[in-house]
Amino acid sequence: MTMEGALIAFAAALAIAISTIFPALSQGKVGTAAMESIARQPEAAGDIRTAMILAMALLEALTIYGLLIAFMIVGNIG
Repeated sequence: MTMEGALIAFAAALAIAISTIFPALSQGKVGTAAMESIARQPEAAGDIRTAMILAMALLEALTIYGLLIAFMIVGNIG
């Protein structure tokens, strides 16, 4: 592998790492906040759960975008 190929592989790994770490931390905070909210106000559990699932889906989209960018970067090797 050439130096250029190694840098491209490193860039792809970095894209995946950053796009996975921060949404994962955020998902933990969203889940914690939702569970605390449900514990404080059980009658609003349905609305809180819906908002939590929507927030989790948006955060997961960020991870998928990072994966797509990594594929695009790796596609330039060769």
